[in-house]
Amino acid sequence: MAKAKTQYTCTSCGAIHNKWNGQCADCQAWNTLEESIVQSSNATAVAQTSSRFHSYSGDAGTVKSLSEIDLKQVPRTSTKISELDRVLGGGLVQGSVTLIGGDPGIGKSTILIQVLASLDNLRSLYVTGEESLQQVSMRAKRLELNPEPLRLLTETCVERIIDHAKVEKPDVMVIDSIQTIHTEELTSAPGSVSQVREATARLTRYAKQTNTSIFIAGHVTKEGTLAGPRVLEHMVDTVLYFEGDPGSRYRILRAVKNRFGAVNELGVFAMTEKGLIGVNNPSAIFISRHEEPVAGSIIMVTREGTRPLLVEVQALVDDSHGQQARRVVLGLEQNRIAMLLAVLHRHGGVSMFDQDVFLNVVGGMKINETAADLPMILAALSSFKNKPHPADLVVFGEIGLAGEIRPVPNGEERLKEAFKHGFKRAIIPKGNMPQQPIKGMKIMTAQRLEDALEYLN
Repeated sequence: MAKAKTQYTCTSCGAIHNKWNGQCADCQAWNTLEESIVQSSNATAVAQTSSRFHSYSGDAGTVKSLSEIDLKQVPRTSTKISELDRVLGGGLVQGSVTLIGGDPGIGKSTILIQVLASLDNLRSLYVTGEESLQQVSMRAKRLELNPEPLRLLTETCVERIIDHAKVEKPDVMVIDSIQTIHTEELTSAPGSVSQVREATARLTRYAKQTNTSIFIAGHVTKEGTLAGPRVLEHMVDTVLYFEGDPGSRYRILRAVKNRFGAVNELGVFAMTEKGLIGVNNPSAIFISRHEEPVAGSIIMVTREGTRPLLVEVQALVDDSHGQQARRVVLGLEQNRIAMLLAVLHRHGGVSMFDQDVFLNVVGGMKINETAADLPMILAALSSFKNKPHPADLVVFGEIGLAGEIRPVPNGEERLKEAFKHGFKRAIIPKGNMPQQPIKGMKIMTAQRLEDALEYLN
């Protein structure tokens, strides 16, 4: 077998070089050359011959009409962890590759070993490149997991991992973590862009050809994104992120990509002595339930994936003692608060240019949708006037620059979720008025910002 040739590609301009240099000769960028494998003509011919019989997924590669394709439902296997099944889109799909990222100590390895222990009717293989077999066994014993279905392997070479998998023939395999895996055909260090990309490509190819479900744990950078090339997220089927403070009890698992389910689906877990346990009613942990109404607090109904959630938005408005007023936002869109305060000044007649405004979402939730516009405004106004909102009031709606309040998706489902938790009043956009009234709930619609402010006077 001929030795694989290597080339060096500039990540800035795409120029190809035969040897490594500190500076790209084409674009003059420094330290941008990455090593990659060049297929020889003989290997290319073998690959082309083999592709006549087997495609990437292991099936015969033939051209079919769209009407000839069988639209049978993709079979799923429950992980017996309800919140994880929700994030995955209903369960585990054969041949799928799932990438899980998160901060150190947030629970990636914990939930992965819990999944393998719960799938006692399937063959499994846990491959660790960071820990010894004794460390993994100690964790499983501490979590009081069933040791029978757990098969462990300590290995960092992707070729040897695949060789072991061909012998074990697991239905589910865990790689912990991808930054420690390397291929012997590249000379770069494990964790580099080329190593991570090549190792993931080989594992993905094995998963598709053998219908093996693979979970891959990935490190994250200080910015919170997955370490390694961005193409890593494109190669896998599902990308899950753990959110929240590792020191907090609650963890949030969010799907940012899913070929087999809803994107932006959310799963809420509680970290206990026996591992991560799903929270069936997550709205309860994001609401403070003050004994008496307090200024600057308001409840909104957000929607994450297919689930409506009640969260508490808190605001603190205080006199600014610096040259420029501060705008600090946690869990909400940072740049949106300045725009909303300008709209409040123009269309509501309330000026906060000399006030520091702090906004926070209780429980560490991150809300990216525009339905938080109206709650942000009303929470800031409540703190500014030191006037509490009613305890049984929920609010949601998008605010435009012209002062109009626009409807948001799934308004009726949000109202029903709020009513289920005991809220009797709601201020919503006029376009979200339900066709059938909700008995026992007073719904106040607003077409402009002035209309919403009149309800609170």
